[in-house]
Amino acid sequence: MMEAEEQQQWETHFFLELPKVELHAHLNGSISSYTMKKLIAKKPGLKIHDQMTMIDKGKKRTLEECFQMFQIIHQLTTSPEDILMVTKDVIKEFANDGVKYLELRSTPRTENATGMTKRTYVESVLEGIKQSKQENLDIDVRYLISVDRKGGPSVAKETVKLAKEFFLSTEDTVLGLDLSGDPNAGQAKDFLEPLLEAKTAGLKLALHLSEIPNQVKETQALLDLLPDRIGHGTFLNSSEGGSLDLVDFVRKHQIPLELCLTSNIKSQTVPSYDQHHFGFWYNIGHPSVICTDDKGVFATHLSQEYQLAAETFNLTHCQVWNLSYKSIKYISASDRTKSQLRKKWNHLKPNMLYFEVGMR
Repeated sequence: MMEAEEQQQWETHFFLELPKVELHAHLNGSISSYTMKKLIAKKPGLKIHDQMTMIDKGKKRTLEECFQMFQIIHQLTTSPEDILMVTKDVIKEFANDGVKYLELRSTPRTENATGMTKRTYVESVLEGIKQSKQENLDIDVRYLISVDRKGGPSVAKETVKLAKEFFLSTEDTVLGLDLSGDPNAGQAKDFLEPLLEAKTAGLKLALHLSEIPNQVKETQALLDLLPDRIGHGTFLNSSEGGSLDLVDFVRKHQIPLELCLTSNIKSQTVPSYDQHHFGFWYNIGHPSVICTDDKGVFATHLSQEYQLAAETFNLTHCQVWNLSYKSIKYISASDRTKSQLRKKWNHLKPNMLYFEVGMR
């Protein structure tokens, strides 16, 4: 039998070595304190320190305060050079955490002071992905272009136009569209037309929905688009503004959920880990993918999220493995890529089973 401390180390190592898929990672929210310090050093006049851009262990913020933190981060990522550096660092950190396939998402921004346009923003993210590939990191990275609700329908249409263009020109790197931002901003009906245009063009849709309570009509309007994945879906099954009809719709159409435990706890949309809706969806066997959301802001990483889910909901290593393996099915990339990833997982599986033996 192992000593408790040694067993804990083995546990942590198992989750690190576990091959993982990350499908819900906002680029600017994923900036680590290491990269944040580099950005801050480039802009000392802003008087920003990294505690303003990260929620430490045991600390919480309201959802509104979290969105204010993004405004601070955006002051630090204002040039194509910033975006390139951030993209490369974030990819490297995910790779070091055992992530084998990553879909980054980010809203293209214009910064008049630096001359950065939405186009050069997207090109900088793509260049970061390209350079990371050239460094032979063991990670396959794709990009979902984000529509920020705060921008309204006209900006959404511009973003969709840009996304369609890069979808056709990037050899399967730009694969989809993300609808995100402050859930209190705008209404679903404002975005239906551009989202439908994106879907018709072949872009995958990953939509944040039901992040706050009492949005049944709003949620149903977005679900009627039959998105490829749901971001959070926190209140779909809740007595506070969810409904059985919404749950039945999501189950009937088997729409996978991207679930981000620490994010929801620290932004106080879920009161505790054991009350997280992962438990509900996992227990009914619904497609669910564990994700980080914003690993920098919420001071977490995907290995930690898997470990928290396992410890909270008493998952065995075998169940954790299956959760990770099944997540391959819900990626935005081609069937060929899915097949390659499954081969990689199966190749690594004997090493993971060694952990089971070693811990007995």
